[in-house]
Amino acid sequence: MKAASRPAASVPSLDGMRFIEGGSFTMGSDRFYPEEQPLRRVKVDSFWIDETPVTNRAFAEFGAATGYRTLAELPPDPKLYPGADLEGVEPGSLLFQKADGLVPLDDPSGWWAFVPGVDWRHPTGPDSSIEGMEDHPVVHVAYSDAEAYAKWAGKSLPTEAEWEYAARGGVDGQDYAWGDELAPDGAILANYWLGLFPVSTTKADGNYRTTPVGSFPANSYGLIDMIGNVWEWTRDWYAAPQAAKTKSPCCAITNPRGATLAQSYDDATPGARIGRKVMKGGSHLCAVNYCQRYRPAARHPQHVDSATSHIGFRCVSRRKGE
Repeated sequence: MKAASRPAASVPSLDGMRFIEGGSFTMGSDRFYPEEQPLRRVKVDSFWIDETPVTNRAFAEFGAATGYRTLAELPPDPKLYPGADLEGVEPGSLLFQKADGLVPLDDPSGWWAFVPGVDWRHPTGPDSSIEGMEDHPVVHVAYSDAEAYAKWAGKSLPTEAEWEYAARGGVDGQDYAWGDELAPDGAILANYWLGLFPVSTTKADGNYRTTPVGSFPANSYGLIDMIGNVWEWTRDWYAAPQAAKTKSPCCAITNPRGATLAQSYDDATPGARIGRKVMKGGSHLCAVNYCQRYRPAARHPQHVDSATSHIGFRCVSRRKGE
């Protein structure tokens, strides 16, 4: 059943933010990936959220005001990687590189490469710049970078529940932010991969990276790019499905807060004790044939030290609204 948890009417804007009146909704999905289960009723308090992901323009203002340098701009910190040989490792970030031909979809090394000199100022290569991309979402930001910006702006990062509630736009149960069809009547409503990932794109302009914020319609809360364009950090530690289950299936959980740091560690890499946060929204690299996570319920774990060409963020404020 797709019952609106609150009217999907226009809401006031304040300093580039939108007020989201608190309420209850059904969080998760049982139709896509296991980590989105189980379905559970969740209640969140009212909050403000940025209309768009933080842009290069906004992040540049932060950098100019504070002199802040992102994780990708600094040599790796030995404290974060005990026992690792970091000699000669240069600052840089993970950059998506389109594959020349078919590659196994279970091996991301077929399209990701760590490239020295890549960072938010140089998003597509060490010789690139953000000139002409001021209104694109900032990328190559690790969790600590997003947190630093939010603190400077007098805001914070959203919880997973807040983010999903806002992305749904007041409607429960839909697969996508706009309904149950990915492309209703052929309309492309978000920046995701069109074509055969990671080899070819069918987009008319050939672009397979970020797009300026506002290139696609806002949801019914007036929020832009909640789906696609860039993955967005949340403040919650990632938990496996069993850790995310509620102990009270009959009642709404109020303002849930994910897992613990210890629960967020990746069991597949027991030697690495770096926490993982929940990412939401999918990105321009999500495709029908790979990573169908361009949906409000979709979630993905990301190590907090990761900076890539498809990760960004937006902020919230929990001050009392109207």
